[in-house]
Amino acid sequence: MYYAKNGKSRKEGMIQFLKISYKSRMSEKIMRKPLFNPEGDINVRNRRLINFNTTNINDFNNMKYEWVSDWYRQAMNNFWIPEEINMNQDKSDYPNLLSSERAAYDKILSFLVYLDSVQSANLPNIGQFVTANEINLCLSIQTFQECIHSQSYSYMLDTICNPTERNDILYQWKTDKHLLNRNRFIGELYNEFVESQSRESFLRVCIANFILEGIYFYSGFMFFYNLGRNGKMPGSVQEIRYINRDENTHLWLFRNMLMELRKEEPDLFNEKNLEIIREMIKEGVEQEISWGKYVIGNDIPGLNETMVEGYIKYLGNQRYSSLGLGTLYEGYDCEPENMGWVSQYADANMVKTDFFEARSTAYAKSSAIEDDL
Repeated sequence: MYYAKNGKSRKEGMIQFLKISYKSRMSEKIMRKPLFNPEGDINVRNRRLINFNTTNINDFNNMKYEWVSDWYRQAMNNFWIPEEINMNQDKSDYPNLLSSERAAYDKILSFLVYLDSVQSANLPNIGQFVTANEINLCLSIQTFQECIHSQSYSYMLDTICNPTERNDILYQWKTDKHLLNRNRFIGELYNEFVESQSRESFLRVCIANFILEGIYFYSGFMFFYNLGRNGKMPGSVQEIRYINRDENTHLWLFRNMLMELRKEEPDLFNEKNLEIIREMIKEGVEQEISWGKYVIGNDIPGLNETMVEGYIKYLGNQRYSSLGLGTLYEGYDCEPENMGWVSQYADANMVKTDFFEARSTAYAKSSAIEDDL
């Protein structure tokens, strides 16, 4: 066990491991791709996720990773604009929320703003070392979508509160230690890859992205969906539904990247690193549960700590098993019966863009993705 030695928490143990293993990882540094490389390899069959001699030419007719074509078209079809969503009811609902609901709304939004902002800066850094150009196309679209998410949060805040209140919410992570610690785990893994580009740190940063997209946001999502089923803040709920749909494609992307990495670098998925992956995902689950209990608690009608814990453990199992790694938590293989409404709200085919016009979320040009993770 790498993350729980000498009485340390999993998080403390992980940080210690990252520091201790820095020198040994330096010997396995991965190659930063050149921008102009006329001598690059044009044989598609030789292409690799990392350490390939790429030309950086985007050829949509010759892709090694066939799933990229479906992903790319789905992501392009999912394009949306935050301001198309009507926020009039939210403006009148927000002052009348229960104090517990309003506090949770503010903290969750502050959390989402912070991590989506970090994510839009993190993805280009990863892309510098991804040598499969078609996958870099996907990372570029994801970066753009993370920027749209940040825009949507600003739109939500601008609608419901004045500039002073807006800034207080935006920067709550500076004064709320729970919020700051919540962001630190993923942020430090991202920083590690900035400082040391090894095969192992690349694996860990991909797992960190997988955790962020597939586990970290879901206490927040279920909070907003709970508001929706209670007839509150419909515009905010709609924004989150769009964001959730995007995050599902991002999860799909990083799951597939990890699966391709395992095919191409099988020695990287040794016993030690598989244990690290297990502990990272478990840490992500436990942090999400802890955050959900802190921000939601037992004071919000329709949602409580037990419901949060059960659903997040179920998600943890879904994410872990989607990598072909088995089960993390016994007894959490099926969606809890009392949480079926979360999946219904997240279903793109059941979403309305404008609550007055009743337009479908999955525009005529777009079909819903299958969240099979």
